[in-house]
Amino acid sequence: MSATTHFIGIGGTGLSAIARVLLERGAAVSGSDREDSSLAQALRTAGATVHIGHAAVNVNGATQVVRSSAVGEDNVEVQAARAKGLPVYKRAEFLGQLLADQQVIAVAGSHGKTTTTAMLAWVLTALNRRPGYIIGSPAANLGGNAAAGAGRLFVVEADEYDYMFLGLSPQLALVTNVEHDHPDMFPSAESFMDAFRQFVGRIVPGGLLLACADDPGARQLGEYAASKGIEARYYAHSHSEASYRARNLTPQEGQGYRFEALLDGQPLAEVSLAVPGLHNAQNALGALAAAHELGLDPAEAALALGDFRGTARRFELRGEAGGVLLVDDYAHHPTEIRSALAAAKARYPGRRLVAVWQPHTFSRTNLLRAEFAAAFGDAGQVLVTDVYAAREQQPEGFDLDGVVGGIQHPAAELAGDLDATTARLTELLQPGDVLLVMSAGDAVSITERIFRQLQEKENDHA
Repeated sequence: MSATTHFIGIGGTGLSAIARVLLERGAAVSGSDREDSSLAQALRTAGATVHIGHAAVNVNGATQVVRSSAVGEDNVEVQAARAKGLPVYKRAEFLGQLLADQQVIAVAGSHGKTTTTAMLAWVLTALNRRPGYIIGSPAANLGGNAAAGAGRLFVVEADEYDYMFLGLSPQLALVTNVEHDHPDMFPSAESFMDAFRQFVGRIVPGGLLLACADDPGARQLGEYAASKGIEARYYAHSHSEASYRARNLTPQEGQGYRFEALLDGQPLAEVSLAVPGLHNAQNALGALAAAHELGLDPAEAALALGDFRGTARRFELRGEAGGVLLVDDYAHHPTEIRSALAAAKARYPGRRLVAVWQPHTFSRTNLLRAEFAAAFGDAGQVLVTDVYAAREQQPEGFDLDGVVGGIQHPAAELAGDLDATTARLTELLQPGDVLLVMSAGDAVSITERIFRQLQEKENDHA
């Protein structure tokens, strides 16, 4: 009997990517999830057996099981697998097996890892290196979030949540930044940094850490690596001691930044990006540095970066209707919110930015409330939805009104649930506005509903 891997939570970005790699390697795949999704449907089309809803019978025929971080031991399929004596893995455990024979390039960091992973995977693909890859969001250029590849190179987004990245043994690790997040998993900044130290400790002998010197946490990590005999190099747009530097950073209206990449002060390549924001220039410099360290031609890599079109829900332009531009972004941390708003301001100068923020988890909202308060300066109007609880229960005494009241912005208001927020936007939005919805939860539906309403209004007036 051939081996069948069963995924509990197969519709999520993490497990769907692993399932895709197995399918492309010719393995049998089954899985289940609470609800259907585009990722689950795509896997079904590719040959996986996908069940909607969890049931003990779903693991029949499986020889091993992989569960998402959101699936606990009390899950009926986990219990059924245990009763059958089947091995049940978390992502970290399974990824080690999946990538055991690969040359792994792992991209980690609190912010920017999805885009940087996608950039590097695209550069390697465009330059015909045919890499495997696992990305936390579908990439426009690649047409998906995962591929098995046709050689040893494998680029993987190294997620710190649930210590997933400790299942990897990278030859090259790229760290964009280290800023405390996921307080439900890492109660202190030190515990968060310690997880990254453990990750760096998994770099194979003779491997390399590429760290962004613009970020204090990443610099600290580089110093730690060097103290352990691991080679560390830096990239940066403002830190003078980095090997890879960006010079003459210039925003281009309607596009991204252009800049000259330097290596040890000498010209390396000219880069002109389509994706907006200074943070994406920084991501691109990291991807270019990694490509150069892997032996790729930097000029060709820079041309490929210029063709990069982003990933889903990372400053994704969803359309324009009624004179309003609608953009979705995954920003759910104060640093990400500031970057997304700055990118919108640079790309659409002179237009009013109407920002919708869906707080993601009570623990993060509480921990970083002072940082959230100062994150919305570039917005013209700020609407805050109810908290997307994800895996959490609302703690006693949680005060979202107080969080919103503390935002340092004259036009910030608590809008309520998604229906109420959509209704408020209907009143607020005017031709010429840019609507930026920032959410790692389900507020993406707001963009879809507003777009339909504006289109209908246009048709009524046609």
